[in-house]
Amino acid sequence: MRIVVKVGTSTLAHPGGRLNIRHTEDLVKVWSDIKNAGHELIVVSSAATGLGVGKLQIQKPKDITTKQAAAAVGQCELMYTYDRLFSQYNHTVAQMLLTWEDFDHENRLRNLRSTLERLLQLGAIPIVNENDSIAIEEYSLGDNDTLAALVAQCIHADLVVLLSDIDGLFTADPHSDPNARPIPVVEEITPEIERLAGGAGSSLGTGGMLTKVIAAKRATNAGVDMIITNGAHAEVLYDILEGKPVGTKFIGKKEEFQ
Repeated sequence: MRIVVKVGTSTLAHPGGRLNIRHTEDLVKVWSDIKNAGHELIVVSSAATGLGVGKLQIQKPKDITTKQAAAAVGQCELMYTYDRLFSQYNHTVAQMLLTWEDFDHENRLRNLRSTLERLLQLGAIPIVNENDSIAIEEYSLGDNDTLAALVAQCIHADLVVLLSDIDGLFTADPHSDPNARPIPVVEEITPEIERLAGGAGSSLGTGGMLTKVIAAKRATNAGVDMIITNGAHAEVLYDILEGKPVGTKFIGKKEEFQ
């Protein structure tokens, strides 16, 4: 399978912004094993800004310039960590920093697709993130849930997995409603499904459930299945590949897939 895995800041970092070393090591070990099994893997990784905040020892910035500066610092640490950890399992990583403009212009999209395809052919693992250090509002993607869906659409992935600090989509907010039940499968993203989504993300991340459902709509419209699940345990990806029910699965519209 060709799999796009998106991992959120809350999954990779401690609340203060410092890297959660043990969990990141566990994730890379599982991802490497999945790659060894013959799957193609693209990782869309958040946490650059959060790691930069931690490394600079500052509060989460409110102004765009400091956010961009923190992202520049954090991206170095993020890629150094991925390169070091994946190398232990004899895998090569590649960094790709993107903005909305890369998907919005035909020539740039064609070049992006060609580069990703070639990297996969060469056996590399692309590590994708938004280019937060230079992205302006006009060309900002806003969150990596959207970026994961766009990448999956671009390279005709089979599956997108969003790893976050939430277990999936529920019938109500599970934090406030004890009767909230998980929704295991969504065949079609209706207005009712969209209404169930909402709420803010973590203190370090940017995306809540609403961004994930919107991303799922983009992916499924392109014929790609998407799963939203909790990334607290890296081994959950084994369950997903074995077809076990995990989180919430949004079914891609295969008949409309071009």
